[in-house]
Amino acid sequence: MTTTAPGVIGTPWSSSATQAVLLGGGEIGKEVAIALTRLGVEVTAIDRYDGAPAQHVAHNALTVDMSDPQALTAAIRSTGARIVIPEIEALATGALVALEEAGEVRVVPTARAARLTMDREGIRRLAAEELGLPTSPYVFASSPAELAAGAARVGYPCVVKPVMSSSGHGQSVLRGPGDLEAAWRYAATDSRVDRGRVIVEGFVEFDTEITLLTVRSRDAASGETVTSFCQPIGHRQVDGDYVESWQPQALPAGAQERAQEMARAVTTALGGWGLFGVELFVCGEEVLFSEVSPRPHDTGLVTMASQRLSEFELHARALLGLPVDTSLRSPGASAVVKATGESRPGQGVLFTGVDAALAVPGVDLRLFGKPVAHPGRRMGVAVATGPTVAVARQRARAAAQAVRVAH
Repeated sequence: MTTTAPGVIGTPWSSSATQAVLLGGGEIGKEVAIALTRLGVEVTAIDRYDGAPAQHVAHNALTVDMSDPQALTAAIRSTGARIVIPEIEALATGALVALEEAGEVRVVPTARAARLTMDREGIRRLAAEELGLPTSPYVFASSPAELAAGAARVGYPCVVKPVMSSSGHGQSVLRGPGDLEAAWRYAATDSRVDRGRVIVEGFVEFDTEITLLTVRSRDAASGETVTSFCQPIGHRQVDGDYVESWQPQALPAGAQERAQEMARAVTTALGGWGLFGVELFVCGEEVLFSEVSPRPHDTGLVTMASQRLSEFELHARALLGLPVDTSLRSPGASAVVKATGESRPGQGVLFTGVDAALAVPGVDLRLFGKPVAHPGRRMGVAVATGPTVAVARQRARAAAQAVRVAH
């Protein structure tokens, strides 16, 4: 039996177990699995390859092509779990919708949220066209000719992204018409799933790009769903991929209020319980919606140092209907550790400089345990606290730079 009532948790590997299946076993999934297992939940981690980080710490592991609806449905049913937690976008979300509609599972936060946010078109149309949230100018394109027309419409420079991708995969900045062909080709070859469609966005000259971690949870006193917010997280990206983040990011009072209003609107529309990573551009007092992930966000790795409860613990508590606490413990920062070369299959990955990294004051290190390295792949993260954000950033950078990925 799988127990799902708020406040009731069973024992793993028993008939009373509270069971959850995690779809995607990367570094984010690994931390979610750890948070859930600490609360006594039996976790099955599913990924497309053996040895994914979350499979190292979960009670059970499966390797499945999660883009195959039949294979994904069979895998979920085989676990006996009634709680399904997507950790990635590249899923057969139609299968999740069918399972939820049949009453077999509860998808976190909802199957509709997983379906809408799996591609940029669904979530952008919800935010801009249904909810009326301000965004950058945008058009969608399904051919090189449509891409050229779209770029001309929004103007140069502009940004081209596959409708389904993450961590900057397939993303290009176009400075002029001469960049069109390469951008279309790159979007097709480096996206998570090539759907032959891209979004063309007007380039935004912003002051700050933030992630506002937004939690929808059950109020213990009333039983009603409530929304709470973590302090804003600032971050820096290179080629669309986050390389460092910090918390809190100071904002004008009006901008912070508008950011919370927008995050509340889009997460309410998506529904369910859990933590959402809402990405926003801040330009003075103006705030523009960018994207939302219905799960913990990579820039939120900083919360392992800065908050009393990390984003992963908040997600685990919220999806189980348990009380949450979004309070900040200390200014904090994160800096990623990336591979610079390729590892040979079966060789594994070696890290050097771990001692030097952990000698930096206020630093913790997370090495993800990915079995294969390739240039630019995120292999670990340094998180740090400090008396100020500036000091925390310096410490996190120093620790990350001390670690070397040997191939």
